[in-house]
Order: sequence, then C-alpha cells, then structure tokens
Amino acid sequence: MATNNIVVLGAGVSGLTTAYLLSQDPKNNITVLAKHMPGDYDVEYASPWAGANYMPVGKEGSHHQAWERATWPALKEITEKYPEAGIHFRGSVIYNRKKDQETATGDWFSELVQPNPWYKDVVPDFKTTPDDQLAPGIDNAQEFTSVCINTAVYLPWLVGQCVKNGAVFKRAVLKHIADAASAHHTGQKADVVVNCTGLSAKTLGGVLDEKMYPARGQIVVVRNDPGPMVSASGTDDGEDEALYIMTRAAGGGTILGGSYQKHNWDGTPDMNLANRIMKRCIKICPSLVKEGQGIEGLDIIRHGVGLRPLREGGTRIEKDKVNGVAVVHNYGHGGFGFQASFGCAYATVSLVKDVLQNKSLAKL
Repeated sequence: MATNNIVVLGAGVSGLTTAYLLSQDPKNNITVLAKHMPGDYDVEYASPWAGANYMPVGKEGSHHQAWERATWPALKEITEKYPEAGIHFRGSVIYNRKKDQETATGDWFSELVQPNPWYKDVVPDFKTTPDDQLAPGIDNAQEFTSVCINTAVYLPWLVGQCVKNGAVFKRAVLKHIADAASAHHTGQKADVVVNCTGLSAKTLGGVLDEKMYPARGQIVVVRNDPGPMVSASGTDDGEDEALYIMTRAAGGGTILGGSYQKHNWDGTPDMNLANRIMKRCIKICPSLVKEGQGIEGLDIIRHGVGLRPLREGGTRIEKDKVNGVAVVHNYGHGGFGFQASFGCAYATVSLVKDVLQNKSLAKL
C-alpha cells in the first residue's frame, strides 16, 4: 500500500486535532514536529492556557461559524464516549450589556451574546433568560449546556490517539517551513507539510505572516468550584478586560478570566489585573466563595498568561507551495482554537487530500 508522508508542524490544539484526523487514514504516515509539546507551559504556546470551552463567537454566515458548527458534534461525541479525554458537559450562563459592544471584548463576544444567536439550534438546552429575571444593567442573557475541557488532560489524550494510530512526535525548532519536509521520521521527504504554528507563523521563514498578532489573556486558576460556567460581554474595569468563569473536567480547577489585550506580548502576570479578575468573578458569581468572603476565599493554584494567535483577516486555511514544498496552512485561530478545532481540521484535511491526489495524478 502506498503511503503518504505528512509532517504536521505545531502541537497546539489545531496541530494535534489535524494530526489526529489525518492519522485515522492508515495510508498516512504522520510526523508531528513542534517546539512545544503538551506538558510545556510557555507564553507562546497558547493551548494549555485556554479555558477551554465551547462559546461560539463566529459571525453568522462566515467560515468561522461553519467551523464552530462542525466542531460541536465532535466535542459532544468525545465527551460521551471518551471520559478519559478530560471533557465534561457544563451548564453555561451568558450575560450581555449593550454598552460593551464597542469594546475589544464586546466585539469578540458580539455573536455569543445575541438575543437570538445561530448556535441556539446547535447546543443543547438553549433558553433565554426572562427580562424580569435580569440583574440591573444586564440587557439580555441566555443559558445552554456546553463543554469545558481540561487542557492538561485533553492535549495529551490527542497525542495518545495520534501515537496509537502510528504518528511519531519529535521536538524541533525550524527556521524555515521548507525544512520540515526533510524532517519526516522515515528519513524520506514529506509529501506535504501542514502548518499549525499559531503565533510563530509571524517569524517562521517561508511564511513570515505579518498579519499575525497576539491578544494577551491573563487567568487565575483556583480550586473553588462555583458550578455553572459564566461569561459576560465586558467589564467596567477596562475595555480590553473580560469576565469568564469555567471549571475544567477531571479536577482541572476553575479558570477565572480574563483579558483580551491586543498587541501585548507581556508574559508576566499583572497582579493588579489578577485582583480585578478575582473581584469581578466573585461579584457576578458569589457562589465562588463562602458567604461574606472576598478574594481571600479563593484557593489559588496559579496565575497564567497566554497569547491568543490572532490574524488580521481571520484564520488562514489554504494550500501553498514554498521552495517546492507543498504546504497546507491552518493557523490564526485567535481565542477560538478549541471550539473550532475539528471544523478547521476537517477543512485542512480536505486540502491535504487535494494535494496528495494531485501528486498521485502527476506520477501517473
């Protein structure tokens, strides 16, 4: 049986999900090359810092919407069939204030907080909160069942699925994307390289995508468990600050967030921001702490900072050729990497198949 030698560059959620789908075809011989692997914590490795959950933010009618719509069934199936993957179902409450719409955070969440959003027919148990139950200052709210992902469990699970399917993982730091084609574990040249390098696409030779920029996210991870996930369209603490609470599966702790600071590369936690995050999370969700307690009632595991890989013009999923090497790009997912991971990977795999089919035809 003829084999296809494929290199996937990057081991964040986008690279691992793409490798997972590609590895399901026994004809594909996969090498995953990455500077950072699950278990690493580095500011430029965004995936471990994510909440992560399913909170659709793609505009109706966009590719982004289609990717998120396509991802929900896969996450639902994994949650139901593979408890060891570290995903659980969780009730979610979304609060919207119309005054937030012009802020960075409000724009990010604008589709999520629509009174009649497209995803109401995708997620289970969707319902709108009656107006007479809304707190002062809240214009609309909705509830639905979502998922929350323990990234410290889920990312290694994806690695395990790939390895079970024969994929090989190798650490590598490459200066040029064409070099990846010569780094396949068989020693043979790869037929195609899949570029899932996230923010590093900005500095990777042969790509050098100047459209890439970070949106700095800061979180506090605590042991407290408030129950449902909570998100809001914005805060009164700053237009690039955010408010979300989500408890990860399998003992992963509760994520308190956050921020959405575009073009900010600072990887050091800001303790003033951390205090604002904790205070506003307790205010919107008093069940986080015992009655009468403030932030001293939070049992902190760690403070964290991650850089979301944003891209002007949106995610890049397309075919390319660099120095004679066939490349398929899948990067620039901003803050929605997990909740669009399968949709983006399906689109990427389809393009990889096109490349491989054309190579086969060329050999005939």
